[in-house]
Amino acid sequence: MINKKSIWFLTLFSLILVLSVYYITMPPELLLNTNANYNYNENTPTTNITESTVLVALRVEKEEELLKEIENLQLILNSDKSTIEEKNNAFDKMKELNIIKGEEEKLENKINDVYQLKAFIKIKNDQIEVVVQKNENDSDLANKIMRTIQEQYETPKYITVKFTS
Repeated sequence: MINKKSIWFLTLFSLILVLSVYYITMPPELLLNTNANYNYNENTPTTNITESTVLVALRVEKEEELLKEIENLQLILNSDKSTIEEKNNAFDKMKELNIIKGEEEKLENKINDVYQLKAFIKIKNDQIEVVVQKNENDSDLANKIMRTIQEQYETPKYITVKFTS
């Protein structure tokens, strides 16, 4: 039997995920407080887009996968036919997904802080996929990024770095 705290946690966690997907998919002009960043021509307004559509598409795809997995886990948690062990495993998996998401965000912020580059990071087991927004491939920068990420872990990770414009 699931207690009230677990239900509230799952409800709030689901709400946070839905809101984060909504926030990521919102048009950038809704996020601006003023019109200072717009150059209006008489016919067409133009905006400065700071993040590539590739990174946004990767983030949306990752969020959709995460939401599907969480929905499946919630079905297990809410099912009367699930055993206590299955419910515990599902709950542990949800916690693990939340931790991985936090690690991905932490690493993205680290790359942004250290190298002033926008990045997308996806962690799966011991593999870390990094997509960096930069026009040309730079092997020295890729090696530095890999070292920066590996410094965050005690065990060796398989890290790949890709560049996109």
